[in-house]
Order: sequence, then C-alpha cells, then structure tokens
Amino acid sequence: MTTAPAASLFRPGSTVETLNALSTGTAMEPLGIEFTDLGPDFLRASMPVDARTRQPYGLLHGGASVLLAETLGSTAGNLCVPPDRVCVGIEINANHLRGVREGVVTGTARPLHVGGRTQVWEIRIEDDRARLVCISRLTLAVVERPVMA
Repeated sequence: MTTAPAASLFRPGSTVETLNALSTGTAMEPLGIEFTDLGPDFLRASMPVDARTRQPYGLLHGGASVLLAETLGSTAGNLCVPPDRVCVGIEINANHLRGVREGVVTGTARPLHVGGRTQVWEIRIEDDRARLVCISRLTLAVVERPVMA
C-alpha cells in the first residue's frame, strides 16, 4: 500500500488504493487510468494507449491526455485541502509534444502553487521510454464543499 509520507503536502492517510477505489464508476475507469504512486509532493497515474484512448489516426488522443492531466491535478489538489473544502478545475492547458501509438503513458502532478483560494499544478505525461508526451498546467479554485442533499 502506498500511503502519503509523514512529511507530505497531502492529507495524512491518503493512499493510492483509496484513490483507485474512488475512481470506480467514473471517466477514469473505462480509460484504464490507475493511480500508481503518492510521494511527498507528487501524485502519479498511468493510462494505457489502446483502442480506448487512441484517435482515428492511431495516436494517443489529446483529450485522453487532458483527462489524465486533470484527473491527476484535481485529485492531488483535493488531497491538500481540509475536509470542508474542495478543489474544482477552472482552467487547463496542454501542449502535446510527441505522438504515442501503443504502450502506457504515465502522468506526474506536482504543485506550482498551493494557496487557500487557488492552486496551480504542472502535470508531465511521459511514454514508457520516459519521453515527454504532454505538458499540462491546471488551475484549481478552492471552494466550500457543497452540502449533498
């Protein structure tokens, strides 16, 4: 079990197993996104490059890369706020730098800014040869957790 280290940016007790369980029934499940590592200041996940994530020309779909990036950044952001707050995406950009036809891509989210009202995360997505495929920046708003009816 990978748990957030004691000297971590993330909420104590956070685990990749818990994050993967929360992905059940979401957009991450059919795309095969799986959280793999939680470090003191990063969150990592992988995604297969296959029929689920390729565009018609056989390359990794840019939208799948952005979904991986936003999943990583928003999940990491939410692990940094108190239980009465939640992070929501307000802007994302992505530069697609290399085409991928098969294998697995791995994204790593690291904070650029973790504030009380906003957060900014950089997400690097690499192929299975550690070559940069996509670089993304996600801005999150930190808001009150809505009351669920």
